[in-house]
Amino acid sequence: MNDRIQDEIIEDFSGIDNWMDKYDYLIELSDTLPEIDPTHRTDKYLINGCQSRVWVDARLEDGKIYYSADSDAIITKGIIALLIRVMNGRTPQEIADLDLYFIDATGLSENLSPTRSNGLAAMVKQMKLYALAFAQSLHKE
Repeated sequence: MNDRIQDEIIEDFSGIDNWMDKYDYLIELSDTLPEIDPTHRTDKYLINGCQSRVWVDARLEDGKIYYSADSDAIITKGIIALLIRVMNGRTPQEIADLDLYFIDATGLSENLSPTRSNGLAAMVKQMKLYALAFAQSLHKE
């Protein structure tokens, strides 16, 4: 299933010729990251598996999930900003079922260092775990 937001991201990346410019674009995207509450910059919100420090929080509002995050690495901030752009405002089930095809289509997966690729996988996993936890809490109500 195609996804308008992911298609927009793919289009944005396809207009950039080389990977140095794509890294610059990721750095620009880091400024669009929804700011995380400073009290959530703690180990509880830290993602395991990332070389840099990445904090992710999520809240459920009207049945949809909204994420906020921060990182001490600027390119990582840009990557998490992309993930949030794709996942924000969706239901827990939509997020759990989401195929993040933009990661391969933009070349992100093959152009990141192995440690950043592992971090990307860890961020996706954590964001989907939030969705599963919210889905379970909704079923209990």
